[in-house]
This record gives sequence, C-alpha cells and structure tokens, in this order.
Amino acid sequence: MNIQFKKGVLELCVLTLLHRGDCYGYELANQISQSIKISEGTVYPLLRRLSKEGYLTTYLQESQEGPPRKYYQLTDLGRRTKEQLSEEWQAFIEGVTSILKEAGGDE
Repeated sequence: MNIQFKKGVLELCVLTLLHRGDCYGYELANQISQSIKISEGTVYPLLRRLSKEGYLTTYLQESQEGPPRKYYQLTDLGRRTKEQLSEEWQAFIEGVTSILKEAGGDE
C-alpha cells in the first residue's frame, strides 16, 4: 500500500482503536498491522504527537510479563477529533468511489 495512504489514515486508526478502549503502544501497532502493513516503530511517533496535541493521556500499569506498560487513553478532544475524522473519511471514500465508478474503475 502507498505510504501516503497509510500516513493519512493512521491517526484515524489509532483514535478509533483507543475509542474502543485503552491500549499500550505495541498492542496498538499489532492491532493496526493485522489490517494494514506497518512497522511497530511507525506508531510511537504518532502516539507522542497525539499526546502532545492533547488527544491522548497516558498512564502506567503493571505488567506480569515485564516492566509497567504505558497505556494511552483518549481525551474529550481526542473523542471529538475521532468523530470528525471519521465523518471526513466517510465523505472522502464515498467521493473516491464515485469517481472510480464513473471512470469505469470497478470493472
């Protein structure tokens, strides 16, 4: 998949997964990589940026498999942004699908 496509939707993917429940970084990367081919290292800079911009908060939780894990949680701003991005994404894919159908791209 084109890297520009990925960059454009990873923020929405992260916000959507965190809307379902708090996660730690590796868990998020693993969930995303089940549907979109990404490297684990792709998610951490995005998580730092989203935290810095106020979309996420973090907390540490003890782990039975090793050191405490840093969990990410959506803020109210993060929830509102997720909803806005979801609406924009739906409108975008509807527009692209329409163009592809008009151009005969689905044949």
